Amino acid sequence: MTEIVLTQQFCGPPNSGNGGYVSGLMAAHIRGPARAMLRAPPALNTKLRLEKTDHDWRLWAPDGTLVGDARPADPETLPVPPSPPDLPEAVAAGRRFPGLDRPFHPICFTCGDMLNEGFGLRVFVGQLDGAPEGFVAGPWACDAAFGDRHGRARPEVVWAALDCPGSVAWVVGGHPGALLGTMTCEILRAPAVGETCVVTAWPLHHHGRKKTSGTALWSAGGDLLARSHQIWIGRPMVAEAA
Repeated sequence: MTEIVLTQQFCGPPNSGNGGYVSGLMAAHIRGPARAMLRAPPALNTKLRLEKTDHDWRLWAPDGTLVGDARPADPETLPVPPSPPDLPEAVAAGRRFPGLDRPFHPICFTCGDMLNEGFGLRVFVGQLDGAPEGFVAGPWACDAAFGDRHGRARPEVVWAALDCPGSVAWVVGGHPGALLGTMTCEILRAPAVGETCVVTAWPLHHHGRKKTSGTALWSAGGDLLARSHQIWIGRPMVAEAA
């Protein structure tokens, strides 16, 4: 059993943990592809328990609520990423990140524009020029604050870097935001601290409140470092008053 306390630094929505980061914490002990499902909002500044069972890892709230679980995944469930843009194209696309022009998630650990380097990841992706609607890209380099003892990005940080871009892939097409429900991720090579990479994301399917996305992390030379499949759940529609 491992005790986890998520401070405000690691929020997604203002009052709960970043979905990708929490999913990565649950999956960090699994070799190869892993699928993590969030079943309740991960509370901040609260002692959560991460426990191993015969089949998975489970994260529990103090009151016994199952916050989420992670287990090995079949790599066949992961999407084949479209070819990435080169780094200058990704940098240009990143300047079109929606959150730079209007409030998005300004304090989110992954995409918050109000957080400094080394406190947030500052993963900004925007519509790639000349690509189909929803194909977004941007640059990212892991700060030393998020590296492991080998000088590479920690697994939960890679998961977090791949989180929000999957939502942005829908937002740039005019869809409302959503909450991460399930994320399946495979890390082929964790990037080195300071290594400039390219993040890409693209929409897959949309049915009712459920949207699915693919995201990927690439080296500046175009080598695939990590990829994910995500399921996002939109907020319920609120009926307008008559």
